Amino acid sequence: MSYTALYRKFRPDNFFDVKGQEHIVTTLKNQIKAGRIGHAYLFTGTRGTGKTTVAKLLAKVVNCEHPVDGNPCNECRMCKGIAAGTSMNVIEIDAASNNGVDNVREIVEEVRYSPTEGRYKVYIIDEVHMLSAGAFNALLKTIEEPPSYVIFILATTEVHKIPVTILSRCQRYDFKRITIDIIADRLAELMRTENIEAEEKALRYVARVADGSMRDALSLLDQCISFYLGKKLTYDNVLDVLGAVDTQVFARLLGHIRERDVASCIRLLEEIESSGRELGQFTIDFIWYLRNLLLIKTSDDISDIIFEISTENLAILQKEAATVEELSLMRYIRVFSELSNQIRYAARKRVLIEIALIKLCKPEMEQNMESVIERIKLLEEKLEHGVVVNSNPPTISGDGKQGQAQQEKKPVILPEALPEDLKEAAKNWKSIISQIVRKAPSLQAVLNNATLSIDGNQGLQIVVTNSIDKDFIDRESHMQVIKDTLAQLLHKQIQVSTRYLDRTKERLEEVPDLSKLINVPIEYE
Repeated sequence: MSYTALYRKFRPDNFFDVKGQEHIVTTLKNQIKAGRIGHAYLFTGTRGTGKTTVAKLLAKVVNCEHPVDGNPCNECRMCKGIAAGTSMNVIEIDAASNNGVDNVREIVEEVRYSPTEGRYKVYIIDEVHMLSAGAFNALLKTIEEPPSYVIFILATTEVHKIPVTILSRCQRYDFKRITIDIIADRLAELMRTENIEAEEKALRYVARVADGSMRDALSLLDQCISFYLGKKLTYDNVLDVLGAVDTQVFARLLGHIRERDVASCIRLLEEIESSGRELGQFTIDFIWYLRNLLLIKTSDDISDIIFEISTENLAILQKEAATVEELSLMRYIRVFSELSNQIRYAARKRVLIEIALIKLCKPEMEQNMESVIERIKLLEEKLEHGVVVNSNPPTISGDGKQGQAQQEKKPVILPEALPEDLKEAAKNWKSIISQIVRKAPSLQAVLNNATLSIDGNQGLQIVVTNSIDKDFIDRESHMQVIKDTLAQLLHKQIQVSTRYLDRTKERLEEVPDLSKLINVPIEYE
């Protein structure tokens, strides 16, 4: 006998078994009992929330010969035929592959003929948003005024793509994401039916990973059971099969981030990847871990908002939360949330995660307010411990004395003549920056802190004291904006370069500053 997947084997055959959609089930049952059945329904919601299941149940109960309290009896000839898929009264159409005008015209033609048995012909059109504009127009009149024996049930995950003219002719029902509690309870019920022993913690983790989809939860559970066939399904088993990471690993990672230890973060990530963990799921789970820490710090009563966690683990989380600032957690969550959007289709997921971890360890790489606050906090911590932050440390000679080069100011070597276009650029540099920022706002802070100078080829040079700022300006799109703006304002193409000045080896005063040089009456020869 062939095996049947859990989500098919346990597909509800009555409204009582539909979980998490009580607002819809109650309304439909009341309509059936009162004989107020509509002619067109629109079921919308995320995947796996029960749209097609409820559509089939509605099709079954309206044709049932002996309905019981708004539910199908599942014993009569019509119920058995619909359940087996042999009934001519229920027509399922996949709009993804039958989305043309001709496909809809076939439906319109078939609608003319009344059912040979039963009371209603029910058309279930799945993924209806895939229909073409012409197909929607062809369907419009039939949906508005179908024969009395026809019911249309349209199902979609993207209701915003449905024309308003179709929406206004249907009763709309929004299927909600199913909660973790409801999914976990359903999984536990099915495990008892299947005589399979499973830890509650394991089922709750599967429920959370399913992200509100009962069908996804059953598919994931099926996968876990198959891998550990005949054994008890434990939390660790589920983590192994789904490629997930244990909470203790997240605690270690957060510790490395707080210590600004990039190397340890990268080594731990390599350990996670080598153990076969799925990096996309790791990203999502780490966000969830950080979210729990943030909630612990900001909420008094957390029993209702932190799920699938034991009392022992909750105590550990509370201890960890006490060591991290709220603003830091918010920055960590923001960086990893941006990462989760990028990583979904990335070929090199690990590289993106490494970049995100480096950002978390080095807030100076970012220019937003959260990062600036964290940098200030780091400086305060250094000062509290008596560490003096010197942006220009002295050069120490071999005999322990400060180098003479540091004490003596090197003379600035000025060019004999400046081209007029460079003079013009220096005079109008603030205006030029304002024009650049209109096209690339992120360049404002970097350019305002830069020094405008001249290179050896008589070209414009932007000098910065941070290597990250140099890389930022050197981006092809940013450099193009700078050159185009200069050309537009000065009516001449100007050569532009960047220079990183390492302040541990050089002095900024040694760089020719064009803003000062233009005050000297120098003539262009």
